[in-house]
Amino acid sequence: MKNIKIVLSTLLMGATLMSGSAWAGVEEDVAQLQKEWEKIKYQTPSAQHEKGFENLIKEADKLVAQNPNRAEILIWHGIVESSYAGAKGGLGALGHVKNAKKTFEKALEINPTALDGSAYTSLGSLYYQVPGWPIGFGDDKKATEFLKKGLAVNPDGIDPNYFYGDFLFRNGDLAGAEKVLRKALTAPARNGRKVADDGRRQEINQILGKIAEKRK
Repeated sequence: MKNIKIVLSTLLMGATLMSGSAWAGVEEDVAQLQKEWEKIKYQTPSAQHEKGFENLIKEADKLVAQNPNRAEILIWHGIVESSYAGAKGGLGALGHVKNAKKTFEKALEINPTALDGSAYTSLGSLYYQVPGWPIGFGDDKKATEFLKKGLAVNPDGIDPNYFYGDFLFRNGDLAGAEKVLRKALTAPARNGRKVADDGRRQEINQILGKIAEKRK
């Protein structure tokens, strides 16, 4: 089974977050999931990722139960669950990936532009990282469709450009991948997202290094 490396959302980019008392708790809950995810993903030894994401799923489950129609919370639940699947690996992770797919799809039904179109990007990343039939639902055509929709909502964001660049690299389009990844490196810093931005730039530079090696 492919190694499933999932998905950093574009939460708290330049877009204005929800406002008003009805949204205040949702903002705080989403921000907390984001912070905990970043801590596990980028500041915790990889050997501890599976347990960390497993515990975070439980918190995300509670928030979805309290806010079943909030696209922002659904997106982060999908990110957490797919991250857990990536840390777990193997066929045992596939059920969690399928759950994440359904969660992103539900978020798109509620609000496709929530969190700067993160559900599009997250779903697209699943389609190119998960095996195809008969094991999984992987599909490069659908990956292209959803990744481009994410870019249409957030053309300058670090994450949609990173994932599209990674997709192009995996499919052998070195020139296209380099162009998109270098654009990702110029993305504006995200408010409160230094840990995520720094981690993502490291991942981008790793792929650019691989591109340089292939051209030798």
